[in-house]
Amino acid sequence: MQLRGCGTALITPFLSDGSIDEKCLRELVNWQIESLIDFLVPCGTTGETPTLTYDEWLRVIDIVIETAAGRVPIVAGATSNSTREAVQKAKAVAERGGVDYILSASPYYNKPTQEGQFQHFEAIADAVDKPIILYNVPGRTAVNIEPATLVRLAQHPMIVGVKEASGNISQIAEVCNVVPKGFLVFSGDDSITLPVISLGGVGIISVASNEIPVEMAELTRAALANDWEKARRIHGRFLPLMQANFIESNPMPVKAVLAMMGKIEENYRLPMVRMRPDTRAKLEKIAADLGLVA
Repeated sequence: MQLRGCGTALITPFLSDGSIDEKCLRELVNWQIESLIDFLVPCGTTGETPTLTYDEWLRVIDIVIETAAGRVPIVAGATSNSTREAVQKAKAVAERGGVDYILSASPYYNKPTQEGQFQHFEAIADAVDKPIILYNVPGRTAVNIEPATLVRLAQHPMIVGVKEASGNISQIAEVCNVVPKGFLVFSGDDSITLPVISLGGVGIISVASNEIPVEMAELTRAALANDWEKARRIHGRFLPLMQANFIESNPMPVKAVLAMMGKIEENYRLPMVRMRPDTRAKLEKIAADLGLVA
């Protein structure tokens, strides 16, 4: 099974007491699958994973596995800035029958060198028998996985792809040019899905597909089928939403829109908070213009 297309970086819904809203999470998973999304990514950045306890993190992944029931692949987030803990988490999800891939971001805050990142990811890959997609998001982690390091890591049989969220199109072009044939390059930013696919990428791990799963799946499929006219048309229509999802820190805007749509209660865990009234008003207008909210 070769992963490709549009995967949703799922939000984690919470109840007003701060606990996980399991009913809402199941409903979101079903809606995503019914909307023909290609795969699901629980417990990434968009899932507020840094605020989940270890047990909660596993619970979210288990709920997504149970609800998906084999209908779509599951890419489970397993990240830590401690290599030992990252290995432990990767092993825990690798043991779960319903997990198809592991997504692991660079160690955050530590600011490891390229060699430090190489050894970190190599240790994870050596410990599991599930394919791993690396997650390069320097805006969150303060370190970049450079193309030369990615080439070294791609030699490991368990490291099969990268979610590229550096926002650097020149770097992504180089990545697509230097990685081995068959190595999976996913866009990590909705707004640059089309250029990434045009350079050889295989899809997007998407924030916007939480709100517009049908449209993001169609956009990605059109681009992968070289139907650029259709892909550009969908992209142009929804670009304001893709950009507005980062008007404040992700996932605050996307959860606000989902709450406006009646999909979730609008609850966060500190340090995430509700959006400012001015940015919220801009977001609400964009969502209303697109027909997502009344």
